[in-house]
Amino acid sequence: MIRNRTATVLLAALLAALSCMFLTSAPAWSRVGAPAEPAEPTAPTVRSGHAARANHAAPAAPAGPAAPAGPAAPAASASLKEGADLTASGAQVFQGRAFDTCTAPPLSTMAAWRSSGYGAVGVYVGGRARACHQQQLTREWVRAVSDMGWRIIPVYVGSQSPCVTRESKRPFPIDIADPVSHGAEEARDAVMQARALGIVERSPVYLDMEAYAPRGPRCSEPVVSFTRGWSQELRRYGYFPGFYSSAASGITDIAEARRIGIRDLPEVVWYARWNARPALAAEPVLAAGHWTPNRRLHQYEGNVKETHGGRSMLIDRNVIDAPVAVVER
Repeated sequence: MIRNRTATVLLAALLAALSCMFLTSAPAWSRVGAPAEPAEPTAPTVRSGHAARANHAAPAAPAGPAAPAGPAAPAASASLKEGADLTASGAQVFQGRAFDTCTAPPLSTMAAWRSSGYGAVGVYVGGRARACHQQQLTREWVRAVSDMGWRIIPVYVGSQSPCVTRESKRPFPIDIADPVSHGAEEARDAVMQARALGIVERSPVYLDMEAYAPRGPRCSEPVVSFTRGWSQELRRYGYFPGFYSSAASGITDIAEARRIGIRDLPEVVWYARWNARPALAAEPVLAAGHWTPNRRLHQYEGNVKETHGGRSMLIDRNVIDAPVAVVER
């Protein structure tokens, strides 16, 4: 009897160990369900690499000047459901050619480019990894450009994968200790930046996640988790969560997450695949029935100089069938 009891105890211990090994070997974002219902928004905080992660255990800092207030809590009617019918939910969809450029151009340049064949412009509305100063970008600029007939694509350059390849983006890593909360925090900041420019609910905001390598748990899991937090929080405030990245890194990871059933993903995807034919239905990493209809943008060429109406700009070229900004009147 004692021998049998000992064998039983040893068997139970072995099964427990095997169970633990299985759980820790699966990707974190494939084990976790939907993020917990977020608390009321708080003011966004600035995170910077290791310092941000250390703050989880650091003693409270002395009181200083009050942080800027976060966006007001959304009304109950603001929230959007994942997979909602875009136009029925109030989205303004544009189909055609678009360009993006680092700095919002002067109004005179935007007027000169009305004959260019482009109908929409990507504008970098915020984010701690945004590279270019935006001297032109104001609420008045947004309204004036919209009145010219341009559609606006709001872009937010937030925190990046720990494996981002562009050196200038490496000082802005995702907080790997809590990427879901970090994504939600930056979504609240994106809402504030968009509202300040008169870009209101039922608009998209596209998270710019620059290319990273290699793909794998260390590089990919923080991106997927961060993007889930971003997407859930933007929907809560009534904005459509968009996601821009390289087809070979961020888009592949988000597409794989959807394929295996992960929820709280972006509503719209904007994939960079340069030197390719501009196409929205032929991207090999996206399943045919995913992110359709009106949910795709393709950046097919980058860093090209074009001149229209006597004004030259260095731009990226895009084709789009997706939501654009709703501008407050």
